[in-house]
Amino acid sequence: MFFFLADKHVLAMAVLRLLSSMIELTAAVLMLKLNRVDAALKINAVLALVGPTVMMTVMTLGLWGLAGKIAPAKMVTIIVGVGLIFYGVRQQ
Repeated sequence: MFFFLADKHVLAMAVLRLLSSMIELTAAVLMLKLNRVDAALKINAVLALVGPTVMMTVMTLGLWGLAGKIAPAKMVTIIVGVGLIFYGVRQQ
């Protein structure tokens, strides 16, 4: 392996991101194979669910790894920031 990963939280976060990228690549190949707009839109709709789910899971793992290492006020600030990201990108 190229990097020594001492922290299990970092390893889990990286593995989830790698899994997410494999799902995205598989979806792109599947879109090209099917070669239909309706099928591509359905695949894209599924990806719209995968992306935020992966982000929240990775963020949760990161916060779990930071728990006890940073002040509670900073932890609340991070959680509020993540909430604001989702509030800012939500559909009207």
